[in-house]
Amino acid sequence: MRSLLFLACVAAQAYAFSALSWEQAYALANTTVANLTTSEKIGILHGVGQFNSRCVGDTTGVDRLGIPALCMQDGPAGVRATDGVTGFPPGMAVASTFSKRLMRARGEAIAQEFRGKGVNMYLGPAMDLSRNPKGGRNWESFGPDPYLSGEAAYETIVGVQDVGVMACAKHYLGNNQEHWRYGYTSNIDDRTIHEMYHYPFLRAIEADVSSVMCAYNRFNGTSSCHNAELIGSNGLLRKDGFKGFVVSDWGATHDSATDNANAGLDMEQPGDWILIGGGVYNPGLKSAVNDGSVTEETLNGMVSHVLAPWYRLGQNSDYPSPNFDVQHADGSGDLNEHVNVRTNATKALVREIAGASAVLLKNNRTASGSYALPIDASKLTKVAIIGLDAKEPKKDCGSGASAGMNQCNEGTVSIGWGSGSNSLEYLVPPVDAITEVLNSTAKASITTSLSNDLNDAKKAAAGQDVCFVMANAMSGEMGFYQFVEGNQGDRNDLALWYKGGSMIETVASVCNNTIAIVHSVGPVSFSWSERPNITGIIYAGAPGEQTGPGLADVLFGARNPSGRLPFSIADSEDDYGTEIVYNSASGFPELEYKEALLLDYRYMDANNITPRFEFGFGLSYTTFEYSGLAIASSGDGTTVTFTVANSGSVDGTEIPQLYLGFPEGAGEPPRVLRGFEEVQLKAGESKQVEMKLGARDLSIWDVVKQSWVRPQGTFTVDVGASIKDVRLTGSI
Repeated sequence: MRSLLFLACVAAQAYAFSALSWEQAYALANTTVANLTTSEKIGILHGVGQFNSRCVGDTTGVDRLGIPALCMQDGPAGVRATDGVTGFPPGMAVASTFSKRLMRARGEAIAQEFRGKGVNMYLGPAMDLSRNPKGGRNWESFGPDPYLSGEAAYETIVGVQDVGVMACAKHYLGNNQEHWRYGYTSNIDDRTIHEMYHYPFLRAIEADVSSVMCAYNRFNGTSSCHNAELIGSNGLLRKDGFKGFVVSDWGATHDSATDNANAGLDMEQPGDWILIGGGVYNPGLKSAVNDGSVTEETLNGMVSHVLAPWYRLGQNSDYPSPNFDVQHADGSGDLNEHVNVRTNATKALVREIAGASAVLLKNNRTASGSYALPIDASKLTKVAIIGLDAKEPKKDCGSGASAGMNQCNEGTVSIGWGSGSNSLEYLVPPVDAITEVLNSTAKASITTSLSNDLNDAKKAAAGQDVCFVMANAMSGEMGFYQFVEGNQGDRNDLALWYKGGSMIETVASVCNNTIAIVHSVGPVSFSWSERPNITGIIYAGAPGEQTGPGLADVLFGARNPSGRLPFSIADSEDDYGTEIVYNSASGFPELEYKEALLLDYRYMDANNITPRFEFGFGLSYTTFEYSGLAIASSGDGTTVTFTVANSGSVDGTEIPQLYLGFPEGAGEPPRVLRGFEEVQLKAGESKQVEMKLGARDLSIWDVVKQSWVRPQGTFTVDVGASIKDVRLTGSI
């Protein structure tokens, strides 16, 4: 008999707890460890098996001491593999907002749902830099820039842990493509490690992150999960102050329990063999302790690392148990309560992020003399909505282990596929949201062509007042999910799927007011962007479940767009300076990170490459002016102040960005991002903006001294609306 769903509403609430200091938490953890048996300790350090728990990862509890089985669940964009939850925008979308406020608010809202479902640890944020624009899981993280990624990670973790949920920063380290991910080697030099790939994790440590997940790949020749250089007591994490526990990616352990434990791995998940690894601690850890190859002191330290964040965040008191499926009180086996943790406030937040992450790339004047966007719906009589991406996506992709991973692209793209995906249960597609606005404010006839058939698109577009044409590109995780439209995790190229570029050009050939909208997981080709009939372009990214309403808010002027590109959009993959290794004749390849510090805009700047749309770019429905740059240094820090004024006629939000040019000879890229703010301004209003540069912001990693060192000489300070749109310049 099919299970009935009883949807119990869980109200959003402020969870009353005060985080302990790490010292207090470790005092409690060490006391508890002293009262555990060896078997109980080991049960806390490995999972119970991939399919033996409702949680994606679980441990064995110790009932006599009140320690529950710890529940861990995907993913970076919301609770996965259950119902009654929100489909949050992924990391790349919140990075597009350049809003620390929204980054933190998203973390808090995600954690409220994890806590409401009784999950102890949120398996996020993902913080792997987008080394190549086609990387399959780029959308889970925050883009190619280490500073933007670090700030987004910091705000997310603080937001999550303010609710009492443990955050898990992943995937450590050099996990930057899906092909060969289970064993390729990332060969990265020391300076590049510190200034690029480790940098976001450093910010995670400064946010007091509870856990770090080591990656599948090898790092400089050694498996990441038994790599003492990374995770050992004298490794990068611990030297930079990490106090939580290291957990393996699922099945990322190899060799012996002794190798892993002595190298610094605290917990293995899921506890058994999965894909090409795992099952190392169960039963190997007990044998290693018994024969002395793993000492009692090491074992106790591992358990303390796990329990300390549990105590620190107050999970030992009144924390809910997992409630994905709770048997009904009458004992009937086929009737379950599925707790609904959604709230109206979370829905509104997701809609706000969807709108705030939309990047206005083009806004030309139309034949009537007005700008194409925003659209006055009351003046429309004939409208076309065109493209597969406009409609509701298919929700039953895959079966077995890959079920619920969203590994298809039949409809609008709100998120990528794989373990970082989330629920599509409440998704509102663009066609529904746009139709709702038009029906409520206009008498317009609406023609739809919800496929990418070029002939149908052309027929639908002919003679319309405005044509909304939507195209997309998708990517995801390699693993159980394999190929989606011929793409195995990483994208094959930068083209829009289903001939999306050709469809946009076809529509523009017959519609002189074509608004092109792109949903994608990262950069795509915009070779068609300069066609004159394309009057407006919105890069809408992967905006989560409120994709339609968030887009409609921007299209019709309820929201003035403020999104900025968290990556550059160039015409060729060669413009990025890296590549995905798809084929290797000799097994797992070695990836040489020869580009070093030069990712994305850094590479383009250094090689005089002008992208089609640069990093940090985004238009508005108003205009902003900058003035009054002042730079004051004191001690190791510098304060940069300036004024931003809304010189237009409508309210709007500007995203001023600070780029730093290091002294000649420092070996840095021409300019690097070192600050950004979200400045909300009414028409005619101005505000002073302050950005602080700390000692590390002005430093490089000295590989000889093994420390951050400020180079001597003159620094250039550029403040503006993007890496290319500099409004104010000064020096330090």
